[in-house]
Amino acid sequence: MTFTLLDETRPLTVDARIDGDRVRLTRVAVRDALGWELKPQGLCRGERCVVVPSDAGLVRDGDVDLATLATLLGRPLALDAAEGAACLGADADERAHRLRSLDAPDFTLPDVNGRPHTLSGFRGKKVLLVAWASW
Repeated sequence: MTFTLLDETRPLTVDARIDGDRVRLTRVAVRDALGWELKPQGLCRGERCVVVPSDAGLVRDGDVDLATLATLLGRPLALDAAEGAACLGADADERAHRLRSLDAPDFTLPDVNGRPHTLSGFRGKKVLLVAWASW
């Protein structure tokens, strides 16, 4: 089945297999969408490799378990297998860098009249940001 995977904010459509509450991606989908490839030395992207313990359960029936992948990469995962969607957050190093920089990521939202405003358009000005959630 096709599955929607947000790589932080970048939406991707990948081939996946739902197994209960687990999502399994093909190795090709992991490589093409996320840039990670299984090699003898571990899970690699370019020169960076992450060791995969033999008992990690990353690969089953040739497919890659998304939750295990996220754990090995140190990335938070929000997953709804029934809806066919998941979001991989930034890894711990990236989150720490963003917090140290005190720079908010750029985004665009509409005002009460529906006009879009982008945060970067207010660069150099003081901005009060009010967030609300229904939960």
